[in-house]
Amino acid sequence: MPDLGEQAISKAAEIGLASQLDEVEELNVDIRTNPIKLIQGELESVSIEGKGLVMQQDLRAEELKVNIDNIAINPLSAAFGKIELNHPTEAETYVVLTEADIDRAFNSEFLSEKLQNQKVHVNGQPITLDTKQVEFRLPGEGKFALKADVFMQETGETKQVYFTAVPRMREGGNRLSLEEVQYAEGEEISPELTQALLEQSSELLDLRNFELQGMSLRLKHLDVQPGKLTLQAEALVTQFPSS
Repeated sequence: MPDLGEQAISKAAEIGLASQLDEVEELNVDIRTNPIKLIQGELESVSIEGKGLVMQQDLRAEELKVNIDNIAINPLSAAFGKIELNHPTEAETYVVLTEADIDRAFNSEFLSEKLQNQKVHVNGQPITLDTKQVEFRLPGEGKFALKADVFMQETGETKQVYFTAVPRMREGGNRLSLEEVQYAEGEEISPELTQALLEQSSELLDLRNFELQGMSLRLKHLDVQPGKLTLQAEALVTQFPSS
């Protein structure tokens, strides 16, 4: 059984974390220490597990895990239920996104607005495109698949663009880039439109969208499975959430 000190600071951290999120289905913070270590300013471990967390840009994470070991803290603050780190500490972080999570974000107001009034060239002619609907899929083979309905303002036509791409870690570890673009049939409507969709994908999957206050993430590993994307990252924690 955790003692009252563990319970108090764990609950304070849960409340602090929840206040940073738009929606929370499930959130649990488990802080392990003992009264003597707490007085000495030491925490053995901190484990954060969340499900159904909606973060900025309407981006939902199916699962979030953060594990931190051997943390030096201010013992006086801990006595009042608040964790103050003596120095930055490293943590392991896992983020799981479902196909539905990413599809939802693509069709959020934030991204939809960015995909309107795109000035591009189609068959050598300048034209303005509105992206009406984006369908995102994780079909397997380590690929992303994007299908978009595109309205051409000048002609009044709606066309569909569909392509697959392979996500790769960008140098620096914050964002993904989509490479090896392949079109299912026919030719693409416009290279510039494809580039705009690729850029929005990369922006959406920027790890900074998943950073909690006082935490910076660097991507270490990417696992693309049918219907699910798992990001493994190294976190530098400079501040711990509290109520």
